[in-house]
Amino acid sequence: MTVQPSTRSGRASLQSSAEAVVDNVDRVLQGKREVIRMALCCLMAQGHLLVEDVPGVGKTSLAKAMARSLDCRWGRVQFTPDLLPSDVTGVNVFNRSTESFQFRPGAVFTNLLVADEINRAAPRTQSALLEAMEENQVTLDMTTHPLPEPFMVIATQNPLEHLGTYPLPDSQLDRFLMRIGMGYPTRAAELEMLEAHGTVDPMEALEPVVSWEQTQAMIAAAREVFVADSLRCYMVDIAEATRSHPALALGASPRALLALQRSVRAWAAMNGREFALPEDIQSMAEPVLAHRLMTRDGYGSRTSCSDVVADVVGRVPLPLSGHLRP
Repeated sequence: MTVQPSTRSGRASLQSSAEAVVDNVDRVLQGKREVIRMALCCLMAQGHLLVEDVPGVGKTSLAKAMARSLDCRWGRVQFTPDLLPSDVTGVNVFNRSTESFQFRPGAVFTNLLVADEINRAAPRTQSALLEAMEENQVTLDMTTHPLPEPFMVIATQNPLEHLGTYPLPDSQLDRFLMRIGMGYPTRAAELEMLEAHGTVDPMEALEPVVSWEQTQAMIAAAREVFVADSLRCYMVDIAEATRSHPALALGASPRALLALQRSVRAWAAMNGREFALPEDIQSMAEPVLAHRLMTRDGYGSRTSCSDVVADVVGRVPLPLSGHLRP
């Protein structure tokens, strides 16, 4: 297929917009470009992101920097045990002057919601996010209130601390398109960080680098990426391999498979392609599938489930090359 100049120009513009966001966030999180790209990929795939790692490695900074880089509304909620569901979704308040109830939107009515330390909220408050994350709407007193588009939740949690926390239920975990970790920076990145944060906070200087229209165009372009039949078969083979893996009691669900395809499309679009490759599936398999799996001893650690996904991807034969383009 011959690529038309307008199509080629559009892909170049999309890739340029994506790199602009990555460069902007990289001013705050030195040496974490791949993590930033994963977060942006999640946005383009219209999914929600769970950032799980130890304290102090930049989880909240990633979420805030992403929000500041996009020209859209964003908000931050510090999840605590006394946070109420109405604080998140909103509440109906009686207006004496009109003698009627009026809806006061909660923190979820924004484009990008930073849910900091989400596992510190009580299960009832956590579950208040379920409908919002799945249906992009909130139902209160039999009235449905649509959320703005695009809508994304970037949640953070510390996997090691258990005192005063409430583990996310399976249904909540499944609503997150991806789960990623930050990891410690390299020595060179830490030296760069000390210099960048020496006199001023780079976060305060961040300005939006991608407009509302560009964000919508990036999301639309990701939907149009071509996925060949052989790649779909490859993804199904990976899902089936998790369901029969001896270390797992619960493999990848059909919803996980759909999430993988959406992520693969967004990752290919970020790399300036209108078609997916096997490498895209291999890159997306761990962040999309690992948190949806259950080991035979219960829901395993992030490391053990990631190891299972790596083992599965290493065992499943690659699809035959050819016919990958539209």
